[in-house]
Amino acid sequence: MDISLWLAQGFLAVVFGYSGWMKSTRLAPELVTIGQTGVEHLSTPLIRFIGFSELLGTLGLLLPWYTQILPILTPVSAICLGLIMLPAGIIHYQRNERRTVLLNVFIFLICLFVAYGRFAT
Repeated sequence: MDISLWLAQGFLAVVFGYSGWMKSTRLAPELVTIGQTGVEHLSTPLIRFIGFSELLGTLGLLLPWYTQILPILTPVSAICLGLIMLPAGIIHYQRNERRTVLLNVFIFLICLFVAYGRFAT
């Protein structure tokens, strides 16, 4: 089970790390051209806030559990990142981007898996 959780944490770290980095360093039109269409009508400060939140969540997914310093932050980070998927899914649903909504649901479920697994141990 521990290996499955680490794999899930690694997957989420890559997904949210990339997304967070892009949202922290790029403007909305650039993000839309690379496929992050959900930010098209969001303000730049909100996009930056989401990006930095994703980057901090990525650190929270990995470092606390690895170092065993405040390991409770790992499942909390997974829950917080999962919560980001809820408005993302709504935005993509409103944009009629069904495949992206499914991806948001998939990522949300992996976040729940990590949160449940790490709270249980």
